[in-house]
Amino acid sequence: MNTPIPTPARLGRQRGTTAVEFAIVVALFLMLLLGMMEMGRMLYYWNAAVEATRLGARVAAVCDVNDSAIKTRMTAILDQLPTAQISVVYAPGGCDLNTCTSVTVSVLAGTSMPTYIPFIPLALTLPAFSTTLPRESMRSAIDGIANPMCD
Repeated sequence: MNTPIPTPARLGRQRGTTAVEFAIVVALFLMLLLGMMEMGRMLYYWNAAVEATRLGARVAAVCDVNDSAIKTRMTAILDQLPTAQISVVYAPGGCDLNTCTSVTVSVLAGTSMPTYIPFIPLALTLPAFSTTLPRESMRSAIDGIANPMCD
């Protein structure tokens, strides 16, 4: 068994390899961690957009036609959502309080959400979301009593 005896010259060449390996592993781990955090944040925005359209449709079904509370309540859930990206459509077209049968509230495609990845200016765009509900009262006040959903 002739095993080489480590000499000081050989040990000197290996010095610092652990630090280099650690730096590589930490860099990969941090990239993975930041990616997971950004993916979770984007899923949060996705869910918030779905919930905003659901709430907007609910408010549109029980409040006055084209009430300002619809877009206000939606932007309260997702404040990055511009009101220009919100569409409220009553069916059939041109209906009034007595003839509307349903309401569809949509968040149009193209709403961009910025990411927080360091040194990479990237914004991800949300797809279009919509919710359709049948009409209900469509009045902000019934028999003089204000509907709390419309405040």
